Order: sequence, then structure tokens, then C-alpha cells
Amino acid sequence: QVQLVESGGGLVQPGRSLRLSCAASGRIFSMNSVGWYRQGPGKERELVATITSGGSTKYADSLKGRFIISRDNAKNTVYLQMDSLKPEDTAVYYCNAHITTTTFRALDYWGQGTQVTVSS
Repeated sequence: QVQLVESGGGLVQPGRSLRLSCAASGRIFSMNSVGWYRQGPGKERELVATITSGGSTKYADSLKGRFIISRDNAKNTVYLQMDSLKPEDTAVYYCNAHITTTTFRALDYWGQGTQVTVSS
């Protein structure tokens, strides 16, 4: 059994920063590529950023320079640093992780999401 839990969301004023965390726990052999996604009100879910097990990163073009994805492999945790937040960043942010379990099954997990609201 593997659990994926996001945290760090909340209400923040425009221009401020937040750091989201995505922590995996359970029967994990390895945490492979991980992605952050978001779904704003009335919008489809979109990719924000991804990071491989080796640390290679990719970002949505519109977010480059403001968001940074990173990971701590020892803690099976991935972070999303979000700076200069804008009202249009308001969304539920989800973590998606490709994990190899201790029984060597490669599975795809989603967290429950964390709400980020950017408003004055």
C-alpha cells in the first residue's frame, strides 16, 4: 500500500509565495517521475511541472521562472515552490507519482489535492 499526500496549500495574497509538498509513504521501492498538476475553477486539469528520479525538470511554458519543482529522494518527497503568485494560479494542486512498490509493481498514484487560493 502506498499513500501520496499533498500539503502546503492555503490562501495567499497576489505576489506572495507558497511551497507545496508531496510526500509518499508505504511500501515504496523507488519513487520515479513525479508531476504536479492543477485544476482551476471550471477548467481542465493541466500539467504544471515534472521531475524525474534523476532530477531533470520540465515546466508548463506559462509557469517557467515562477515555479520550481524539486525533490528529496531520501524523504520520498517532491516540492513545488511557487513565487509571484497570481489570482489565475488559484486551483487545486495535485501530485502524481510513478512508484515502484516493494513487490516491484510499477504503479501510478494521485494525491487528494491541496487548495491554493490567490486573492487579496
